[in-house]
Amino acid sequence: MILVTGASGQLGRLIVANLIQRGTPANQIVAAVRSPEKAQDLAEQGIIVRQADYTDTASLTAAMEGVKRVVLVSSSEVGQRTPQHKNLIQAAKDAKVELLAYTSILDAQNSPLALAAEHVETEQALLDSGVPHVLLRNGWYSENYTGTVAMAIEHGAVLGSAEEGKYATAARADYAEAAAVAITAENQAGKVYELAGDNAFTLAEYAQKISQINGKSVVYQNLPEAEYAKVLVQVGLPEGLAAILADSDVGASKGGLFNDSKTLSTLIGRPTTPIEDSIKAAL
Repeated sequence: MILVTGASGQLGRLIVANLIQRGTPANQIVAAVRSPEKAQDLAEQGIIVRQADYTDTASLTAAMEGVKRVVLVSSSEVGQRTPQHKNLIQAAKDAKVELLAYTSILDAQNSPLALAAEHVETEQALLDSGVPHVLLRNGWYSENYTGTVAMAIEHGAVLGSAEEGKYATAARADYAEAAAVAITAENQAGKVYELAGDNAFTLAEYAQKISQINGKSVVYQNLPEAEYAKVLVQVGLPEGLAAILADSDVGASKGGLFNDSKTLSTLIGRPTTPIEDSIKAAL
């Protein structure tokens, strides 16, 4: 059986769907979720839904029953990730799982992004645990930007602090497919995949693409990091998240979100989703 953590979340759901599409029987998939009522649709497909909370070790132990492989989708609780992930890794170790795939961050060990710190700590915890594992170092999701495309069109501007930094983004579905491929393949333990989109762009180029698709002029406006974070708070983001996103933009300006290895498209056997397609999907 394959267990997927955060299976009611955006990435987790897509990983489960990809496992099904790739031929894994529903009754061989365990959807580990904090709130089972949010995964009723998965249960209706015959997928095993188990309550599991990163902070509740007993629930993690119970969720691992009969499980051979695990996809550890990184926790969404920035600042709490390392201890939460360690709890899951310990449960996987106790269950003697044969492979754990972890969704890390692009070039984690050298990343200029503050977000990378907890991923580096988790990678080290995996190494220390002795659990056979594969690292899926995910680049930026296209949806991180296209989620606010309507706002960009309304205001005629894409805001950020990335200067001329390039983003090699891919759709969340592309990364989900990569996780499904890696967790079902043989001889994956010890592998590290640096995953990113095939075609990179600057935020100025991204704004230009929105203009071309929508027909209304949209320009890129570069802001100092603190000012950009302030804007993000004004549009409703929590301060902590706003600070992380602004820092990530600055990290992108230093090359932290660029990669041209095409490892992702090679792994999934098709080109990654172009940013234009993600923009259209968001409109």
